[in-house]
Amino acid sequence: MKKTLITASLCLTLLACTTQKQVVKVIPLDENSYINSITQEELRTHLTIVASDKMQGRETGSEGQKMAGRYLIEQYKKAGISFPKGAKDYYQTVPAAYLNEKRNEGLPDSENIWAFIEGSEKPDEIVVISAHYDHVGMKNGEIFNGADDDGSGTVALLEIAQAFQKAKKEGHGPKRSILILHVTGEEHGLHGSRYYTENPLFPLANTVADVNIDMIGRRDENHKDSNNYIYLIGSDYLSTDLYNICENVNTKFTKLNLDYKFNDRADKNRFYYRSDHYNFAKNGIPSVFLFNGVHADYHKQSDEVDKIEFDALTKRTQLAFTIVWEIANRENRLVVDKDGK
Repeated sequence: MKKTLITASLCLTLLACTTQKQVVKVIPLDENSYINSITQEELRTHLTIVASDKMQGRETGSEGQKMAGRYLIEQYKKAGISFPKGAKDYYQTVPAAYLNEKRNEGLPDSENIWAFIEGSEKPDEIVVISAHYDHVGMKNGEIFNGADDDGSGTVALLEIAQAFQKAKKEGHGPKRSILILHVTGEEHGLHGSRYYTENPLFPLANTVADVNIDMIGRRDENHKDSNNYIYLIGSDYLSTDLYNICENVNTKFTKLNLDYKFNDRADKNRFYYRSDHYNFAKNGIPSVFLFNGVHADYHKQSDEVDKIEFDALTKRTQLAFTIVWEIANRENRLVVDKDGK
């Protein structure tokens, strides 16, 4: 009788172990499931909050911006996405003295906000995805909500991070680590990204690329008839690999019209130098800037959520995800084969 009980117990133990293995079985890779987890509904939900009057235009260092930051952190916690290894929390403080050293605008202390998904095979190699979450605040009692600039990029980062986290939970975490970086002070001179690159949490030598998103929710005058486009700026300045990746993943997945009008070094707008990717690129890190162009509501009170084209915002966010996915999962890190000039 005792022997029979022992045998039965062993059988149950083996069955339990087998069942446990089945529970953690890796789900077959389906990139489209992660791409499609980025949805209009979730982008709209996040943006309606981030670009609401309650955030008071998210001026650098203001209580409204800090409130927006707390919302972002709350979303990362809900998704189970932690702050980076080596950091004590989700904040990188950017001191007022730093923000005001070039032009004393009386800005208070502010914060970059970061989240992190550790790589499974090459965790010390870092792919940065960035967007600024500040805007221009309030003027004469009117709130400038900055739904496109850069509420659109801000919520895109949330969705991209959640897509990577979904992949990780299903056994397909990125080979390289992903640093999600919401930077402050862009509107005052790219201060937050400059501060990060001068005070990096991870060595710049280990930083493989920066994919930067700044205004991807609208269309400009050059594309009145269709929003199925995105401007790519800088992808070929430092790395042929990065340019090819952007082209290839778009052909495979999102099929947007990639417009290189503002990639021209002679372009008078000089957009390449006007968003946060530049602080990475000037340090020799391959960088690409996704941008929908300037529209009539740029830096005006009328840059509101009800003017966002969420179908376009979704496809452009999905493109950014696939670019980061490919950079993070390819066998070799991007080769820097150009001087950026």
